[in-house]
Order: sequence, then structure tokens, then C-alpha cells
Amino acid sequence: MSVSLTKLQKQLCNALQEGLAVCARPFADLAEYLHSDEETLLNEIRRLKEAGIIRWIGAVINYRALGFVSTLVAAHVPEEQVRRAAEVVNSLDGVSHNYLRKHHYNLWFTLQGESQEQIGRTLANLSGRFGIDFHSLPVVRVFKLDVRFDAEGGEQPELGNSVRVPKDEIVALSETERQILAGLQRELKVTSKPFDFLYGERLQEKEVLEIITGLVDKGVIRRIAAVVDHRKLGYAANVMFCCAVPQERVVEAGRQLARFAIVSHCYQRRIVADWAHNLYAMMHGRSMGEIQHVVSKFVESEKIDSFELLPTEAELKKRPVGRPFL
Repeated sequence: MSVSLTKLQKQLCNALQEGLAVCARPFADLAEYLHSDEETLLNEIRRLKEAGIIRWIGAVINYRALGFVSTLVAAHVPEEQVRRAAEVVNSLDGVSHNYLRKHHYNLWFTLQGESQEQIGRTLANLSGRFGIDFHSLPVVRVFKLDVRFDAEGGEQPELGNSVRVPKDEIVALSETERQILAGLQRELKVTSKPFDFLYGERLQEKEVLEIITGLVDKGVIRRIAAVVDHRKLGYAANVMFCCAVPQERVVEAGRQLARFAIVSHCYQRRIVADWAHNLYAMMHGRSMGEIQHVVSKFVESEKIDSFELLPTEAELKKRPVGRPFL
């Protein structure tokens, strides 16, 4: 259910999703941009967090740049086992998102690990424990990863202005960079100087901010930003769209699908024996009609014969993965 926000609160939600400046007092910097003052902004952000509209503020880390791999996992879990299976899956350190979807394959979660072999062992253990096949659908190609929701309520354009994809080159980090990155896995406090906890006798403010800026430049940190509850901003409809595209056309189809503004994630994934879909997108709209319009336009233009829409029935887990960098 959406909630009523003031003009400043809407502006804040949008600006915080874009990202904070890497400086000693980023909220003061943002206040100047929004023609407000730091104390007012801090109070408004705290209210938005208390209302659950802002879920988290911190570093959006690109774990692919650190050599980690991930996969999307699908499983058909009998109703009587869903609760227990969800509890076990949610307890895994590498799981950031877990959803119950309206489909034969009803449990879908993302799993991160140091290698696909490690992921395979984790899924084999789950399969043995529950007597269920957990299908791994790793990424072949990323077409888009850009999760932002317009809080100002204007008419959403059909096509976005740009398509953002994180860097995938693996970056070597110094011990100091690893220490700073380990600290940045925590949620930032809504205070005047949110990076203060990283300072110390060995590293002062200037050095810490330079290191964070360097991590952004290297593509290890995508931005310092907020994660919002899209449902409370009026995005009542969200589905996972999956389709089967001939191999020779999947790259062009993926690029076209990624251009739609309602698409936040778009990937080519490896297929499995009884699930031939290879192109995936997460779609978020203010109504199912908005999503259906985009789906109809895409499948017609790309001549898609086989596709599925998997609505979210329940969000079981949504939390950034923490990694021991030290």
C-alpha cells in the first residue's frame, strides 16, 4: 500500500537512490542540492526509515568485481515444506533475496558464492535435506542492473534514458581497501558525518574518503545509496518475466528488453532441462496493466513464442550479502 509523502520526502527518496556524495558531510551536501538544511534532511530521512519507506542506506557493492559469483535458484517446494525450506534458505550467508512466486516453481532465491562449484555443493546439500531439486540458473550476460523507483509519481516513460550495467572486471584490493570495504558492508547511520566510524589513528578523514572514492572509480562500490520499499511508493505490481529466445537473437532481445523503464534487472541465464527460458527481467509497475503493456509490446516485436510471468506472492528475504574481506 502506497503512503502519502511531502514534496521534500519524495525528492529525498529519489535523490538517495541516485546516491550520496563521498564527502565528510554527504547529507549536508544533499541538503544544499535540495534547497534545504542538513538538520531538516536528517530528520526527514529518519522519519522515512521509521515508516519503512527507506529500508537501508549504505554502499551498493559490486561483488562480481571481487571475484564472487552468483546464481538464481528455482525450486518446486510442496506447500507443507515451504516454511521450513524458506527458513533454511534464508539462513544461508550467500542469500540476499528470496521470494515465493505464483508458479509450479514457487521458491526463487539468489545465491552468492566464491565459485559455481561451491554453489553447487550448497544446492546439493539443500536437495538432500528436502528431497527437492534446486535448479541453478547462473548469469551468462548482464543487460541491466538498475534498481530505482520514482517517488514523485510522474508518468513513467516507456523507455529509460540509459541502461546501467556494473563492471565485471575483477579488482585486486589492498589490505586497507579491504578494511574500509568491510566496514562499508554495514548500514550507514543517519548522522551528520556517517563515515566517522571508519576513521582512526592510522586512517584520518581525508584518507578514508579518498579510498572510498577509489573503490567507486574501480567499480567495486557502485554508489552509496538508499534502498526503498517500492510498494510504499505506489509500485503495487511486480513480476519476474522469463522467455525463451533463440541463441542467435538473445543478445539483441536482451538489449531491447533492458531499455524499458519498468525493467530493473535483465539477464541472460543458463537453461536447464525442463525450463528452457534463457532471458529474464524483473518488472515493477504501478499496475499490472502497465506491465502487461510492456510484455505485449516486447513479445510482439521480438516474436517471442514462449514466456512466463511469475508474480511475487511473498518476499521472504531481502538483505545485502555481507562478506568477510579481512
